[in-house]
Amino acid sequence: MLGKRNVFLVGPMGSGKTAVGKSLARLMSAPFYDSDAQIEQRTGVDISFIFEKEGEAGFRQREREAIDALTQLEPIVLATGGGAVLLEENRRALAGRGFVVYLETSVAQQNSRVSRSRNRPLLADADPTLRLTELMRHRAPLYIEVADIIVPTDGRRVGAVAADIMRGLKERNRS
Repeated sequence: MLGKRNVFLVGPMGSGKTAVGKSLARLMSAPFYDSDAQIEQRTGVDISFIFEKEGEAGFRQREREAIDALTQLEPIVLATGGGAVLLEENRRALAGRGFVVYLETSVAQQNSRVSRSRNRPLLADADPTLRLTELMRHRAPLYIEVADIIVPTDGRRVGAVAADIMRGLKERNRS
């Protein structure tokens, strides 16, 4: 792959960043990383515990440090947390160090995908549909701002989404 050798996946929770990232990494023969998993590995506790003890601000600081370190590795495929785009430093690191793919997903699809998970601190004690809608209203413009390409994921198989990203990478590298 010419040009940017890293691929960074952004999008809301439930958009398939981890599953698509693993599939894409296999296609690219590149290592896969998940920023949330890296934070959990570094701290020895899960994301929900960090939110509970340090609040969202504490988590976002840890996320910023993880994204800064991970985006300096090359070549990698990185799945970011849904709120990674909130900090300008993260958007700069992602856009400057790799090819950014926004996995676009409807609130209905997100709700369907995350309803079984207990490890979603931003959905704790909230109506999931209302909260997901609110998060998308604030975050969607940031996903679009940082993205090199946008790939829809609603009702699609992981392999098909990964194949679309590979096509997008090849087209971008030809131009």
